[in-house]
Amino acid sequence: MRKCRTTVLGRCRLALLGAGAVVGLLLPLAAAQGPGGSSPKVKGSSSGSDGSASKAKGSPPTSGGSAPEAKGQAAQSPTWWQDVRPILRRNCTVCHNERRREEVDISAGIALDQLASIRQGARQGQPLVTPGQPEKSLLYLCLVTTDVKKRMPLEADPLPPQEIETIRRWIAAGLPEGERRVETEAAATPLRVVRTLPVSLPTRASPPPTLKLSGTLQVSAPIGPLPPVAAVAFSADGQLLATGCYGLATVWDLGRVQPLWSSTHVLGMIHDVKFSPNGQLLAVAGGQPAGRGEVRLFDARSGQLRRTLTGHRDAVSAIAFSPDGRLLASASFDKTVRLWDVESGQMRHSFSGHSDFVYAVAFAPDGQWYVTASKDRTGRIVDAATGQGRLTLSGMNDEVLAAAVQPGGQLVVTSGLETAINWWDARTAERKNRTGGPGVAVHELAFDGGGKILAAAGGDGTVRLYNGSNGALLRSVRVADAVFAVALDASGQRVATGSSDGLVRLWATADLRPLLTLWSGRDNLWIALAPEGYYAAAAPLTGRLQWSAAGRNLDDPKLLRPLLNPEALSKAARGEKLPAPQW
Repeated sequence: MRKCRTTVLGRCRLALLGAGAVVGLLLPLAAAQGPGGSSPKVKGSSSGSDGSASKAKGSPPTSGGSAPEAKGQAAQSPTWWQDVRPILRRNCTVCHNERRREEVDISAGIALDQLASIRQGARQGQPLVTPGQPEKSLLYLCLVTTDVKKRMPLEADPLPPQEIETIRRWIAAGLPEGERRVETEAAATPLRVVRTLPVSLPTRASPPPTLKLSGTLQVSAPIGPLPPVAAVAFSADGQLLATGCYGLATVWDLGRVQPLWSSTHVLGMIHDVKFSPNGQLLAVAGGQPAGRGEVRLFDARSGQLRRTLTGHRDAVSAIAFSPDGRLLASASFDKTVRLWDVESGQMRHSFSGHSDFVYAVAFAPDGQWYVTASKDRTGRIVDAATGQGRLTLSGMNDEVLAAAVQPGGQLVVTSGLETAINWWDARTAERKNRTGGPGVAVHELAFDGGGKILAAAGGDGTVRLYNGSNGALLRSVRVADAVFAVALDASGQRVATGSSDGLVRLWATADLRPLLTLWSGRDNLWIALAPEGYYAAAAPLTGRLQWSAAGRNLDDPKLLRPLLNPEALSKAARGEKLPAPQW
């Protein structure tokens, strides 16, 4: 998920063999082929007059390499861009890419994300591919060996036969490159999910007395399955709330309690969203694991894409605007933090002082430095002007997933898999305090505008509020199985959470009283629900909601009409308490 990301090895796990074992795979295969690389006779096959073995019925085609086959299939040969690259991206390049080539324990020194890397790749003199000869190519041999201990993907189902055949034919044809398809904004849109499952949303509302039913009302909406919500952010004036999940960014108008706009023009999983200080831009961070990361800048009101910041070689995990809004820092799983000029889109510097994923970044209130959090179990304070590290926050025993700067600028807080919250002197990197955190992990930390409250998103499913000065726990509430994102509005009166159940919730910070539950999806579908039972939804979804109580469906729309009350939702969004429905 968003902060607590573990390395995804994918289906192709050559690295698990170890660098030497990958080469060792060739030896038994070569021996089985016999002298000169020829294949042994298949049981039941016959020999021609020239002594060569003919193919047994039903046996897979051998590598071709002959002129007749090459000529006959030239027009139909697979190409790198259209056929082979998509297979490798799905199954292999999370580990086997140029960025990880030197990390032999992960990649075995093999990169499969670029055609040039495949053409030039070799291990101890053995080429990764030999154009025209699949039977002498490590890439192909690792896929077809019958030794399950050596076949790739290791200890997993083999690739589908048609994909293996595509790779064989591609090597036999000489590794043709083909034409690269132009990647447009629309290309970033994920595939549309058409399967829907009912998702139940509980309320505290009692059913109409005339029904003589016990319990409380709940509503079921055909909107599942729901991807986790990994990002939430308030605008500076508190009027807008941005949310992000896989393939979808949404900006909610909290005055009307309905989406202002949604966009699928994002790349993969959204890990973070942030409004610019003047509220004009929304930055959306995400990307493809081990592929590329990017930040997209949208007009906060219209949803129009203004600029895309590219260059990261892995997904972008977190972003932060400088206080004046002129700069944007982006932290990435590629182990770097990049600082961008928002107006020009040019990179100011790239900080590479971490040895592993960078999970979080936050600016100082004066904009002169920013703090980071990393999988390498440290935080760093970095000079924003030079990109040089000033101080190191050390002494943690596990991954640091979250970091925040107190608005006064004197204190920095960090936490992560080691769930205690550490309070640091920003000038000396001295640890001033250490307070207890959630039971599993802290995925995000956020201060309110005045620095009076610190919120922590817990992997144990809770959101916790702390005194922003001394770290004393104020209150906590259970939200879901895991909370991945948290944000406080500037006034400190409301807190928003994004969680593993795919829902966004709004709470009153004074007592962590639930105010609203929000969901938005593709095709402009959305629903907003107050605990008192009041709701509003997109027109196509309203007629598909199923209300029930005590296991009985309620199908009389006139009876439930008092619940459809957008005005009540607007009051809830402001933190007001709502009366029970009048039946």
